[in-house]
Amino acid sequence: MTSVLYDAPGPKAIIRSRVISVIGAVVIIGGLVWLFLALGAPKVSANGAVQPGLWDESRWDVFSDVQVWRTLGQGAVNTLRMAAVAAAFALVLGIAFSFARSSETKWVRIPATIVLEFVRGMPVLLMMLFMLLVFSTGSFWAGVAALAVYNGAIIGEALRAGIASLPRGQREAGLSIGLTPTSTRFRIEFPQAFRQMLPIIIAQLVVLLKDTSLAFVVGYGELLRTGANLTNFFGSRYAFSFFFVVLAIYLTMNLLLSWAARIIARRTGSKAGGVTTDPDESSDPGGTPSLVGAVSPAASHGR
Repeated sequence: MTSVLYDAPGPKAIIRSRVISVIGAVVIIGGLVWLFLALGAPKVSANGAVQPGLWDESRWDVFSDVQVWRTLGQGAVNTLRMAAVAAAFALVLGIAFSFARSSETKWVRIPATIVLEFVRGMPVLLMMLFMLLVFSTGSFWAGVAALAVYNGAIIGEALRAGIASLPRGQREAGLSIGLTPTSTRFRIEFPQAFRQMLPIIIAQLVVLLKDTSLAFVVGYGELLRTGANLTNFFGSRYAFSFFFVVLAIYLTMNLLLSWAARIIARRTGSKAGGVTTDPDESSDPGGTPSLVGAVSPAASHGR
Protein backbone atom coordinates (compact mmCIF):
# COMPACT_ATOMS: atom_id res chain seq x y z
CA MET A 1 0.00 0.00 0.00
CA THR A 2 1.38 3.41 -1.02
CA SER A 3 1.83 5.87 1.83
CA VAL A 4 0.10 9.23 1.55
CA LEU A 5 2.77 10.89 3.72
CA TYR A 6 5.78 10.37 1.46
CA ASP A 7 6.70 8.78 -1.83
CA ALA A 8 7.89 5.20 -1.91
CA PRO A 9 11.71 5.07 -1.89
CA GLY A 10 13.40 4.20 -5.13
CA PRO A 11 16.20 1.66 -5.65
CA LYS A 12 18.97 4.17 -4.82
CA ALA A 13 17.19 5.33 -1.65
CA ILE A 14 16.70 1.73 -0.52
CA ILE A 15 20.39 0.93 -1.06
CA ARG A 16 21.47 4.12 0.71
CA SER A 17 19.22 3.35 3.66
CA ARG A 18 20.58 -0.17 3.96
CA VAL A 19 24.18 1.04 3.79
CA ILE A 20 23.55 3.63 6.52
CA SER A 21 21.85 0.99 8.67
CA VAL A 22 24.77 -1.41 8.30
CA ILE A 23 27.31 1.32 9.09
CA GLY A 24 25.30 2.40 12.14
CA ALA A 25 25.06 -1.20 13.38
CA VAL A 26 28.79 -1.71 12.93
CA VAL A 27 29.58 1.51 14.82
CA ILE A 28 27.28 0.56 17.71
CA ILE A 29 28.63 -2.99 17.96
CA GLY A 30 32.19 -1.69 17.74
CA GLY A 31 31.51 0.79 20.53
CA LEU A 32 30.09 -1.93 22.76
CA VAL A 33 33.07 -4.22 22.08
CA TRP A 34 35.49 -1.38 22.85
CA LEU A 35 33.66 -0.61 26.11
CA PHE A 36 33.74 -4.28 27.12
CA LEU A 37 37.47 -4.56 26.43
CA ALA A 38 38.24 -1.23 28.13
CA LEU A 39 36.43 -2.28 31.29
CA GLY A 40 38.20 -5.62 31.29
CA ALA A 41 41.68 -4.16 30.84
CA PRO A 42 43.96 -4.01 33.92
CA LYS A 43 44.03 -0.65 35.71
CA VAL A 44 47.06 1.14 37.13
CA SER A 45 46.34 2.98 40.39
CA ALA A 46 47.92 6.26 41.50
CA ASN A 47 50.62 4.48 43.53
CA GLY A 48 51.64 2.34 40.55
CA ALA A 49 49.87 -0.85 41.63
CA VAL A 50 48.19 -2.85 38.89
CA GLN A 51 44.56 -3.75 39.51
CA PRO A 52 42.79 -6.52 37.58
CA GLY A 53 40.12 -5.59 35.07
CA LEU A 54 36.50 -5.28 36.02
CA TRP A 55 35.66 -8.64 34.44
CA ASP A 56 38.34 -10.50 36.40
CA GLU A 57 36.87 -13.34 38.46
CA SER A 58 38.49 -11.95 41.62
CA ARG A 59 36.01 -9.06 41.45
CA TRP A 60 33.00 -11.39 41.30
CA ASP A 61 33.87 -14.19 43.73
CA VAL A 62 31.84 -12.47 46.45
CA PHE A 63 28.63 -13.50 44.68
CA SER A 64 29.28 -17.13 45.53
CA ASP A 65 28.14 -16.22 49.05
CA VAL A 66 24.43 -16.95 49.45
CA GLN A 67 24.11 -14.27 52.13
CA VAL A 68 25.04 -11.61 49.58
CA TRP A 69 22.11 -12.59 47.38
CA ARG A 70 19.80 -12.71 50.39
CA THR A 71 20.83 -9.18 51.32
CA LEU A 72 20.31 -7.94 47.77
CA GLY A 73 16.97 -9.75 47.65
CA GLN A 74 15.87 -8.02 50.86
CA GLY A 75 16.84 -4.70 49.34
CA ALA A 76 14.79 -5.46 46.23
CA VAL A 77 11.81 -6.45 48.40
CA ASN A 78 12.10 -3.18 50.32
CA THR A 79 12.18 -1.28 47.04
CA LEU A 80 9.09 -3.06 45.72
CA ARG A 81 7.26 -2.57 49.01
CA MET A 82 7.86 1.18 49.01
CA ALA A 83 6.92 1.40 45.33
CA ALA A 84 3.71 -0.61 45.80
CA VAL A 85 2.49 1.43 48.79
CA ALA A 86 3.43 4.73 47.15
CA ALA A 87 1.76 3.70 43.87
CA ALA A 88 -1.51 2.88 45.65
CA PHE A 89 -1.57 6.26 47.40
CA ALA A 90 -0.47 8.03 44.19
CA LEU A 91 -3.41 6.61 42.26
CA VAL A 92 -5.87 7.70 44.95
CA LEU A 93 -4.34 11.17 45.14
CA GLY A 94 -4.23 11.37 41.35
CA ILE A 95 -7.95 10.70 41.10
CA ALA A 96 -8.65 13.29 43.81
CA PHE A 97 -6.39 15.87 42.14
CA SER A 98 -7.98 15.30 38.72
CA PHE A 99 -11.49 15.86 40.06
CA ALA A 100 -10.47 18.90 42.10
CA ARG A 101 -8.48 20.38 39.20
CA SER A 102 -11.37 20.00 36.75
CA SER A 103 -14.04 21.13 39.20
CA GLU A 104 -16.46 23.79 38.01
CA THR A 105 -16.27 25.48 41.44
CA LYS A 106 -13.40 27.97 41.49
CA TRP A 107 -13.03 27.65 45.27
CA VAL A 108 -12.00 24.04 44.67
CA ARG A 109 -10.25 24.40 41.32
CA ILE A 110 -7.93 27.32 42.14
CA PRO A 111 -6.48 25.93 45.42
CA ALA A 112 -6.04 22.54 43.74
CA THR A 113 -4.16 24.19 40.87
CA ILE A 114 -1.84 26.01 43.30
CA VAL A 115 -1.13 22.82 45.24
CA LEU A 116 -0.48 20.83 42.06
CA GLU A 117 1.94 23.40 40.64
CA PHE A 118 3.80 23.59 43.95
CA VAL A 119 4.10 19.82 44.27
CA ARG A 120 5.18 19.33 40.65
CA GLY A 121 7.89 21.98 41.01
CA MET A 122 9.34 20.57 44.23
CA PRO A 123 12.15 17.96 43.96
CA VAL A 124 11.15 14.58 45.34
CA LEU A 125 14.31 14.34 47.43
CA LEU A 126 13.58 17.63 49.19
CA MET A 127 10.05 16.43 49.84
CA MET A 128 11.39 13.25 51.43
CA LEU A 129 13.71 15.25 53.67
CA PHE A 130 10.87 17.61 54.57
CA MET A 131 8.62 14.70 55.57
CA LEU A 132 11.40 13.09 57.59
CA LEU A 133 12.61 16.18 59.42
CA VAL A 134 9.33 18.02 60.00
CA PHE A 135 6.90 15.16 60.64
CA SER A 136 9.40 12.55 61.90
CA THR A 137 7.68 9.91 59.83
CA GLY A 138 10.62 7.55 59.56
CA SER A 139 12.52 6.75 56.39
CA PHE A 140 9.91 4.41 54.91
CA TRP A 141 6.90 6.69 55.26
CA ALA A 142 8.93 9.76 54.31
CA GLY A 143 9.74 8.08 51.00
CA VAL A 144 6.19 6.81 50.51
CA ALA A 145 4.62 10.19 51.23
CA ALA A 146 6.95 12.12 48.92
CA LEU A 147 6.59 9.63 46.06
CA ALA A 148 2.81 9.41 46.48
CA VAL A 149 2.26 13.18 46.51
CA TYR A 150 4.58 13.96 43.60
CA ASN A 151 3.47 11.11 41.33
CA GLY A 152 -0.15 11.62 42.38
CA ALA A 153 0.10 15.17 41.04
CA ILE A 154 1.49 13.92 37.72
CA ILE A 155 -1.17 11.20 37.42
CA GLY A 156 -3.86 13.72 38.35
CA GLU A 157 -2.83 16.02 35.52
CA ALA A 158 -2.80 13.08 33.11
CA LEU A 159 -6.32 12.07 34.15
CA ARG A 160 -7.53 15.66 33.90
CA ALA A 161 -6.12 15.86 30.38
CA GLY A 162 -7.88 12.59 29.53
CA ILE A 163 -11.19 13.91 30.80
CA ALA A 164 -10.74 17.18 28.90
CA SER A 165 -9.98 15.29 25.68
CA LEU A 166 -13.32 13.47 25.68
CA PRO A 167 -16.01 14.75 23.29
CA ARG A 168 -18.58 17.02 24.92
CA GLY A 169 -21.26 14.59 23.83
CA GLN A 170 -20.10 12.11 26.46
CA ARG A 171 -20.99 14.44 29.31
CA GLU A 172 -24.13 15.75 27.63
CA ALA A 173 -25.38 12.20 27.06
CA GLY A 174 -24.98 11.38 30.74
CA LEU A 175 -26.79 14.54 31.82
CA SER A 176 -29.57 13.95 29.31
CA ILE A 177 -30.48 10.59 30.87
CA GLY A 178 -30.79 12.11 34.32
CA LEU A 179 -27.34 11.56 35.80
CA THR A 180 -25.93 14.24 38.06
CA PRO A 181 -22.70 16.01 37.00
CA THR A 182 -20.76 14.07 39.64
CA SER A 183 -22.28 10.75 38.62
CA THR A 184 -21.58 11.54 34.97
CA ARG A 185 -17.98 12.27 35.80
CA PHE A 186 -17.55 9.01 37.76
CA ARG A 187 -19.59 6.64 35.60
CA ILE A 188 -18.95 7.92 32.08
CA GLU A 189 -16.04 10.33 31.77
CA PHE A 190 -13.55 9.02 34.29
CA PRO A 191 -13.52 5.33 33.16
CA GLN A 192 -12.83 6.39 29.58
CA ALA A 193 -10.16 8.90 30.61
CA PHE A 194 -8.46 6.30 32.80
CA ARG A 195 -8.31 3.81 29.92
CA GLN A 196 -6.95 6.45 27.54
CA MET A 197 -4.29 7.60 30.00
CA LEU A 198 -3.35 4.11 31.23
CA PRO A 199 -0.04 3.96 29.29
CA ILE A 200 0.99 7.33 30.74
CA ILE A 201 -0.03 6.25 34.24
CA ILE A 202 1.95 3.01 33.97
CA ALA A 203 4.96 4.91 32.65
CA GLN A 204 4.75 7.21 35.67
CA LEU A 205 4.62 4.20 37.98
CA VAL A 206 7.85 2.98 36.38
CA VAL A 207 9.37 6.38 37.20
CA LEU A 208 8.06 5.99 40.75
CA LEU A 209 9.79 2.62 41.06
CA LYS A 210 13.09 4.12 39.97
CA ASP A 211 12.67 7.12 42.27
CA THR A 212 12.58 4.83 45.30
CA SER A 213 16.38 4.95 45.03
CA LEU A 214 16.16 8.53 46.38
CA ALA A 215 15.15 7.04 49.74
CA PHE A 216 18.83 6.10 50.01
CA VAL A 217 19.41 9.62 51.36
CA VAL A 218 16.84 9.36 54.16
CA GLY A 219 18.30 6.05 55.35
CA TYR A 220 15.79 3.54 53.97
CA GLY A 221 17.28 0.13 53.18
CA GLU A 222 16.20 -0.06 49.55
CA LEU A 223 18.16 -1.77 46.79
CA LEU A 224 20.64 1.02 46.05
CA ARG A 225 21.51 1.54 49.71
CA THR A 226 21.86 -2.21 50.15
CA GLY A 227 24.36 -2.35 47.29
CA ALA A 228 26.29 0.59 48.75
CA ASN A 229 26.40 -1.07 52.18
CA LEU A 230 27.71 -4.28 50.65
CA THR A 231 30.37 -2.31 48.80
CA ASN A 232 31.47 -0.67 52.04
CA PHE A 233 31.55 -4.05 53.78
CA PHE A 234 33.53 -5.95 51.14
CA GLY A 235 35.64 -3.03 49.93
CA SER A 236 35.79 -0.71 46.92
CA ARG A 237 37.26 -3.58 44.88
CA TYR A 238 33.69 -4.83 44.38
CA ALA A 239 32.10 -1.42 43.74
CA PHE A 240 31.58 -2.00 40.02
CA SER A 241 30.37 -5.56 40.60
CA PHE A 242 27.66 -4.49 43.02
CA PHE A 243 26.77 -1.53 40.80
CA PHE A 244 26.35 -3.85 37.82
CA VAL A 245 24.19 -6.35 39.74
CA VAL A 246 22.00 -3.60 41.26
CA LEU A 247 21.56 -2.09 37.80
CA ALA A 248 20.55 -5.47 36.39
CA ILE A 249 17.96 -5.94 39.16
CA TYR A 250 16.50 -2.47 38.56
CA LEU A 251 16.30 -3.12 34.82
CA THR A 252 14.61 -6.46 35.41
CA MET A 253 11.96 -4.95 37.69
CA ASN A 254 11.27 -2.04 35.35
CA LEU A 255 11.10 -4.22 32.24
CA LEU A 256 8.72 -6.64 33.96
CA LEU A 257 6.51 -3.74 35.05
CA SER A 258 6.51 -2.32 31.52
CA TRP A 259 5.70 -5.75 30.09
CA ALA A 260 2.80 -6.18 32.51
CA ALA A 261 1.60 -2.67 31.66
CA ARG A 262 1.49 -3.45 27.95
CA ILE A 263 -0.55 -6.59 28.62
CA ILE A 264 -2.97 -4.68 30.86
CA ALA A 265 -3.31 -1.85 28.35
CA ARG A 266 -3.92 -4.30 25.50
CA ARG A 267 -6.55 -6.28 27.38
CA THR A 268 -8.21 -3.16 28.75
CA GLY A 269 -8.32 -1.61 25.31
CA SER A 270 -9.90 -4.73 23.77
CA LYS A 271 -12.54 -5.13 26.48
CA ALA A 272 -13.35 -1.48 27.13
CA GLY A 273 -16.17 0.33 25.47
CA GLY A 274 -14.74 3.83 25.65
CA VAL A 275 -15.03 6.38 22.93
CA THR A 276 -15.47 4.97 19.46
CA THR A 277 -14.29 7.18 16.64
CA ASP A 278 -14.40 4.62 13.85
CA PRO A 279 -17.30 5.44 11.53
CA ASP A 280 -18.00 1.74 11.03
CA GLU A 281 -18.42 1.22 14.80
CA SER A 282 -20.25 4.44 15.56
CA SER A 283 -24.00 4.66 15.81
CA ASP A 284 -23.79 7.93 13.86
CA PRO A 285 -23.25 7.36 10.13
CA GLY A 286 -21.20 10.55 10.12
CA GLY A 287 -18.58 8.98 12.35
CA THR A 288 -19.14 11.17 15.43
CA PRO A 289 -18.06 9.64 18.78
CA SER A 290 -20.70 7.58 20.53
CA LEU A 291 -21.19 6.24 24.02
CA VAL A 292 -20.34 2.54 23.89
CA GLY A 293 -20.67 0.66 27.12
CA ALA A 294 -20.63 3.82 29.24
CA VAL A 295 -24.42 4.01 29.51
CA SER A 296 -26.48 0.93 30.26
CA PRO A 297 -28.95 -0.33 27.64
CA ALA A 298 -31.85 0.40 29.98
CA ALA A 299 -30.76 3.99 30.40
CA SER A 300 -30.29 4.39 26.68
CA HIS A 301 -33.74 2.99 26.05
CA GLY A 302 -35.21 5.40 28.58
CA ARG A 303 -33.61 8.30 26.81
